Amino acid sequence: MTIAAPPTKPLVAIVGRPNTGKSTLFNRLTGQRTAIVSDIPGTTRDRVTIEAEWDERVFILVDTGGLDREAGFDLWDSVKAQIDVAVSEADVIIMMVDSSVGITPADEDVAHMLRQTDTPVVMAANMSDNEGREADSVEFYRLGLGDPTPISAYHNTGIEGLMTRVLSYFSPEETSFTPAAGLKLAIVGRTNTGKSQLLNAISGEERAIVSDMPGTTRDSLDSMVEYDGGSILLIDTAGIRRRGKIDPGIERFSAMRSLKAIDRADVALLLLDATELATAQDTHIASYVLDAYRGIVVAVNKWDLAPSLGLDKEKAMNEIRMRFKFARFVPITFISALKEKGIPELLDTAGRVYHQWSTELPRYDLRRTVLNAVSASPPKPNRRRLLKVYGVTQDKTSPPSFTFYVNSSEMVHFSYRRYLENELRKVYGFEGSPLRMRFKGRGEDK
Repeated sequence: MTIAAPPTKPLVAIVGRPNTGKSTLFNRLTGQRTAIVSDIPGTTRDRVTIEAEWDERVFILVDTGGLDREAGFDLWDSVKAQIDVAVSEADVIIMMVDSSVGITPADEDVAHMLRQTDTPVVMAANMSDNEGREADSVEFYRLGLGDPTPISAYHNTGIEGLMTRVLSYFSPEETSFTPAAGLKLAIVGRTNTGKSQLLNAISGEERAIVSDMPGTTRDSLDSMVEYDGGSILLIDTAGIRRRGKIDPGIERFSAMRSLKAIDRADVALLLLDATELATAQDTHIASYVLDAYRGIVVAVNKWDLAPSLGLDKEKAMNEIRMRFKFARFVPITFISALKEKGIPELLDTAGRVYHQWSTELPRYDLRRTVLNAVSASPPKPNRRRLLKVYGVTQDKTSPPSFTFYVNSSEMVHFSYRRYLENELRKVYGFEGSPLRMRFKGRGEDK
């Protein structure tokens, strides 16, 4: 049996040769300076991915490095792989060209590859910041990718028309079909931490290739298993390396798919390696999960090696908690995928986190809890003004999302937001579950 999963977020990739303004457009669409903008060609070397919203449509936006054959054979070798990534994963591609320069051989190379795909392409003729350059943009018809849309990403002109065309390719009924499962678990982590071995241990079958070679898993694998009277969809993913360590081509492709796998899951199992506890990259991956507002469980793998490593659970827990100060609510379990030890406890913990992640609180009980917390520790005056909290509602579950009604959202200090979050966790738990919290002031629409 299959069921329709929630609508998947469309993926929009921005591609083009160097120095056409891809990162400027990326920042314009996201409303923040996420991508580095520079006049130096090739500034964006690693793919930058972020969730964006336009006209109430949410999508995943990807900025890519500049594509230029003249940069050298080795680099061009990875250029084709970059295009393959965009074509394979994207729902819409924005090809950036420069009206102030006209068509270049690099533009023709990129266009040639894009013409061989069925992925919709919207051409953005950037630098069209005057009537002359707008007129010059018609030259790009020659690339055979349809009408070029004149824009100026820097001056914020033509963006509305560009995005109208992009959004026209989004299907409002777009859904993915996933085997019916009570819980969808993504197994994530650095390379070579034993993710595929854990999938095999849980499923009881050799469903994934296990190798000591880092990066063996390059695609996301789905497996359905039965556990404790219910069904679990397991999503094995490729290891995610640090941005600076991600090689062009297939490995970048794998990292993108891992991030999309997190978005498909209810709960992510973040696998650590007992031989190298809580690295900076582990915390980066945890932040990916929390940014997607998915439940998270930390599992320390290879715990069968603990005696030889001089580790005990208390020592390991302390070290992990020190690294994960930003996520003290995350449960930690200890397993050995090789020896198939600790698996039931891990799955029970994941089930508990999923329950918390999808819990709906009683309306009046929630309001009483928050107002009691405000009474116990009122906000401190800010420039002779006092923040007032009038009430709270839970907007939805999965993740738990709350709107706090206040006199002015601008007066909410991050420390008081954290205090209210801690009070919610103290009363209701929300183990392993990030909370989405927004504050709405009187007369504010958002």
